[in-house]
Amino acid sequence: MLKPRWRRWLAKRIPPAAEVQLNQRRIFIMPTRVGAGFACILLMTLLAGINYENSLAYALTFLLGSVFVVAILHTYRNFSGLILKAGRSGPVFVGEQARFQVRLESAGREHQAISIGWPQACVQTLDVPAAGGSECELDLPAARRGWLRPDRLRVESRFPLGILVAWSWVDLDQAVLVYPRPLEGDLPLSAGGEDDQEQGTRAMGQGADDYQGLRVYQPGDNRRRLHWKAYSRGQGLLVKDFAAVTGRELWLDYFALGGDMESRLSLLCYWVLQLDRRQQPYGLRLPGLQLQADMGQGHREACLRALALYGVAA
Repeated sequence: MLKPRWRRWLAKRIPPAAEVQLNQRRIFIMPTRVGAGFACILLMTLLAGINYENSLAYALTFLLGSVFVVAILHTYRNFSGLILKAGRSGPVFVGEQARFQVRLESAGREHQAISIGWPQACVQTLDVPAAGGSECELDLPAARRGWLRPDRLRVESRFPLGILVAWSWVDLDQAVLVYPRPLEGDLPLSAGGEDDQEQGTRAMGQGADDYQGLRVYQPGDNRRRLHWKAYSRGQGLLVKDFAAVTGRELWLDYFALGGDMESRLSLLCYWVLQLDRRQQPYGLRLPGLQLQADMGQGHREACLRALALYGVAA
């Protein structure tokens, strides 16, 4: 019950933004475990001074207490004014590590021993020079396709004595697009969107119109085209290579595949990558979406984006 209220309160106090500067409103300070032990020792020393009326005990207590108070000021000063900026983050596939770039800048004085990261992931510690900046990359596992929007970053510092910690929860409004995991497999004969078996077979290799010879087998090639005679003669694993007739379109059709939704999208993702590598034009058909046959990096990214966001709530 408290967690949603805490998140709403943080969203009002520190709203999401691509650039955040830490100030008094956004910084929290609390004693660490060492600081709590230090405070307990001060209390016991004070009680001992009162009980025995010892002036040295009073002096020691007030001296260490003033150090504690001064440490609050220096801990805040080391943290205040720090600027956090969101960097560029590229798309990844399911199962990979999504990388979020964050830049820490100083508006004036230097900031030392700044730790940044998510509680469930590795935390990085770095120094920010005066009137300069430092960059870091934070990783999170991409477990599912779609947009990966991480939780708030925890930024903290225990400088200079370690008895106090200043921290803040920052949302840099970052997101990484996660593509489906490529699943290797053959396309069915109806993948071309036509009833012609020759047209469907063409989707499983470079082409099926003009025989051009043999080439080395590559993952994803149609196993029906394996040249077993050459393999038996010790020439290695070769496949028959055909050239596709220009002007014909190859379609990657969601409805022509079997299995559940995720396996279909993963297979289509694999063939988008394969056909793009072969520089062969292709189109993509999804329920409610059709991308005309084309080729190139822009078309590849559009197809992968459509596969990543299909059926995913915005």
